Amino acid sequence: MGVVPSTLAARSVDHDSGDRYATATSDPLETEKLLRDTADTLVKYLTSSNDVSAPVVKLSSPDSMASEFAAVGVPLELRDGEGPASGPELLTALETTLDLCVRTSHPFFLNQLYAGADRAGVAADWAVVAANTNVHTYEVAPVFTMVEQKVLQKLARVIGGRFQAASDGLFVPGGSIANTYAMHLARHRADSKANTRGMMGGPQLVAFTSEHAHYSYKKAAMLMGLGSDNLVAVACDAAGAMKPDALRSAMQARRTYPSSSQQEAPSSFVTLKARVSGKIPFFVGATAGTTVTGAFDPFEALANEAEAEHAWLHVDGAWGGAALLSPTARIELMGGSARADSVAWNAHKLMGMPLQCSAFITAHLGALKECNATRAACLFQPDKLYGEYDMGDKTIQCGRRADAFKLWLAWKAVGDAGWAKRVDHAIKLAAHFESRIAGSEGAFRLAMPRNYANVCFWYVPPALHGSGDPAAYSAEDWEVLHAAAPALKAVMQKEGLAMIGFQPLMGLPNFFRIVFPSCFGTSIADIDLLLERIQVIGDAHYAN
Repeated sequence: MGVVPSTLAARSVDHDSGDRYATATSDPLETEKLLRDTADTLVKYLTSSNDVSAPVVKLSSPDSMASEFAAVGVPLELRDGEGPASGPELLTALETTLDLCVRTSHPFFLNQLYAGADRAGVAADWAVVAANTNVHTYEVAPVFTMVEQKVLQKLARVIGGRFQAASDGLFVPGGSIANTYAMHLARHRADSKANTRGMMGGPQLVAFTSEHAHYSYKKAAMLMGLGSDNLVAVACDAAGAMKPDALRSAMQARRTYPSSSQQEAPSSFVTLKARVSGKIPFFVGATAGTTVTGAFDPFEALANEAEAEHAWLHVDGAWGGAALLSPTARIELMGGSARADSVAWNAHKLMGMPLQCSAFITAHLGALKECNATRAACLFQPDKLYGEYDMGDKTIQCGRRADAFKLWLAWKAVGDAGWAKRVDHAIKLAAHFESRIAGSEGAFRLAMPRNYANVCFWYVPPALHGSGDPAAYSAEDWEVLHAAAPALKAVMQKEGLAMIGFQPLMGLPNFFRIVFPSCFGTSIADIDLLLERIQVIGDAHYAN
């Protein structure tokens, strides 16, 4: 090896020479102190964030938040001509930020489909930030490239079926992007010339999802140029799962009413939103765990319908994909999912990886590169070392974080059996909550039966306790019930007691939707305490 030129050798820095702008992060000693103090602060925050006695959030208005930052000498506004803050001021800004953040690791943060982060995943994310590289080529991210491939292979084996024989995939920025990848690949299979010709002049394509599917499908249709009018919402059953016969009717409507016909479709087709005359069904977006009700579509039956029309079947398992990790939940909920052409899986949801950690997996090896590759010479040279491992040309991005590393390290820490226990625990908590609601003697009522780790329920104001089934309520009583969830949530937020989501759906008045993601440290006793808190808050609110 040659001798390193002296100009490139390690050198000490003269901090008085003026070759660096003096800041809290330009002095090595100050930088090390800031990082060590930050690490101590973050560890303390993480280890205390699941304390039930602590508030879930210290709710602050935008104005009061700005006042708190200004009070500690680090205003939110980035003022023109502002000089550098000191190390202690930066640490104070960080501490103030954490103090005002929602504590998503709190046992009573059950507001979203994500919650507290797995600690091994947090450690991995810190390593990713420290490494600060881009997973587009092997040359700049050798370890992270190989880790991503191994994690994707593991997920493919977990999905099973034909995914075990051949698969391809990527870690992507969220489930919405994973669903977009699915529709993009499906369009490429149905019309491979669209990438160059555009949508104009090609076949008229139409996609199908359930009426309770995630809104990202609609955004994908808009982004691709398919158009939201060519995304058909298929009817669901009472639990929120897509009806296979409704899908069949919607797809076959294109043959029943060709575009040349002047005959109008009967109203039954209108209610199915089968505006697909003369168009080609190319994509069916199924769901494993809908956002609100937690419903799982009947994948086996949907696969039969999709195959009959030569349509791509995608399973949005952003929330429910983790059910595959539990032998029991896998059988009960995910039967037929391995027949899909692709699957989306958000490990940052029930599995508790730090946001974000989302995988897109397809059973079609090489489909991603075939659809997306541009062979940019600045990155993907065919004659460089290990270029065959580069993942960047498969993506629609350039820059990409090493999100897979979080799941890899956490999987090493938890193991297959550990994941199964965690999934089963989340479902057990939901089942217990459902049983408590059912046995509450009218203080609470189920809006619908539990699905997976989702429970939809009403707090019933005392004045309505003798009114029976909400389905038989008068219009006035429905208005009272409709107002209850927003009122109680506002109290819980202001007092920092809990965070639980609510919404109307399927013509029902506002109801609470509680979910149990990554509740590794949450106990049955915690859930009982939460329900007691909700009832106390509600009864006090209506007493006043």
